[in-house]
Amino acid sequence: MSGRLVVFDVDGTLVDSQHQILASMAAAFALLGRPMPPRAVALSVVGLSLPQALARLMPDVGAADLARMEAAYRAGYAGGGEAGQAPLYPGARAALDGLAAREGVLLGVATGKSRRGLNRVLAHHRLARHFATTQVADDHPSKPHPAMLLAALAETGAAPGVMVGDTTFDIEMGRAAGFRTIGVAWGYHPVAALHAAGADLVIGGFAELVGALEALG
Repeated sequence: MSGRLVVFDVDGTLVDSQHQILASMAAAFALLGRPMPPRAVALSVVGLSLPQALARLMPDVGAADLARMEAAYRAGYAGGGEAGQAPLYPGARAALDGLAAREGVLLGVATGKSRRGLNRVLAHHRLARHFATTQVADDHPSKPHPAMLLAALAETGAAPGVMVGDTTFDIEMGRAAGFRTIGVAWGYHPVAALHAAGADLVIGGFAELVGALEALG
């Protein structure tokens, strides 16, 4: 299998999961009787693997309590069931459908979600068939380590392609793996931060994605 590989982040890029993330985060903090950080701070760690995200928000908490918080977060997120699944961002489905139909284009996912969490999202939105490779936090070091993208390349036989994501972690991961990078303006990190991290381009909507991919060659 070979072709141009376009890899997408999930939370904040394909689906708007902020309500589920914040509710689950609140449950995790309540477990220790701690106040929730401000919304912008809580969302700033989205994209990291969950243990790293919680540790960044709670640097003074020991490993045992962080593990309890992680369990509370996962239980809260899973508790939403199908009705609690995050919606796709406007234009996401059309963009994925169009890219998947293009000859010589392979699509992938690199996400801080667990395999179970990603499978739920892909099944709910009927998107699994679009992706030639799906890389998750269960199997790799947290972003921005390039392991997910390197594994995607090995699995597909593709050359480094384009990483599309909403956080600086996505941009840094892409650059570390030799990918071109496209930031999205609708996610959880500011546009200025995406540029500062080295994004080749930042787009304001999925309608701009094909043009951005073509501009990167």
